Amino acid sequence: MTSVNDLLDLLILDKANENEFIGLSKPIGSPNVFGGQVLAQAINAAYRTITNKRILHSLHAYFLEPGNLEVPIQYSVMVLRDGGSFSVRRVTANQGNKVIFILAASFHKKEQGHSHQIEIKTGLKQPEDLLSWTDILHQYNDFLPKHIKAFFEIERPVDFKPTVIANPVERKDLPPCNDVWFKLKGDVNRLDLSTKQQILTYISDYNILVSAFNPHASKAHWGNTQTASLDHSMWFFRDFDFNDWLLFSMESPSTHDARGFARGHIFTREGQLVASVAQEGLMRPRA
Repeated sequence: MTSVNDLLDLLILDKANENEFIGLSKPIGSPNVFGGQVLAQAINAAYRTITNKRILHSLHAYFLEPGNLEVPIQYSVMVLRDGGSFSVRRVTANQGNKVIFILAASFHKKEQGHSHQIEIKTGLKQPEDLLSWTDILHQYNDFLPKHIKAFFEIERPVDFKPTVIANPVERKDLPPCNDVWFKLKGDVNRLDLSTKQQILTYISDYNILVSAFNPHASKAHWGNTQTASLDHSMWFFRDFDFNDWLLFSMESPSTHDARGFARGHIFTREGQLVASVAQEGLMRPRA
């Protein structure tokens, strides 16, 4: 995938019947289906059953089994509630007879109310002054570990620019935080809010566990640790657009019992808070 159009082809599901949808998968460097893909496809399925123009405001999901890249995923939507202000959907993702994922999503009508938000971090480098994953690959190609090089070589519809580039050869523990600018590739001018939310959900599964790895970087890395997304929650606050860079600012309050917990906030460059994310992931040291 090289642009937003390729990503939309992946996220927009085929309709099997009124509440059943079918999705295919594309690899991003893992032998299993990318968690962000399943999240976004499930949101696409849920949105297809919303007929009252309500907008997604929160989702809570569990990853139950690794997804097989070669097998289509069937998404079944259950209409749990259509109340006066909120609509709730439950989505179950299956491959064959195996349930691999479940999601609860809530949609809210447009209302007026009080408003406040936390502030964006100050002093961060702007994206124009930073290297993208592709730039890092080209500039440090001969020095990158094999597994990192292979990951960076995959073409993606999103550019990522970390504000700090850690030296993978220098085994040193780092603060439990991670800030990454990101921007979609291609024409993003005609995206409606529901589509933007699906894309943002897809992107939200990138980078977030890095903050949980950082305090253990002297001994733990992606090559010697078994990882998987266990659960994922997200809250959407405001409309936004993809015409400029967005900042995903993440931190990890705790890692324990082979699980890492991380949370993050997504801001526009101007500092408007768009969404918040929380995830727990498997971080099991390999023998």
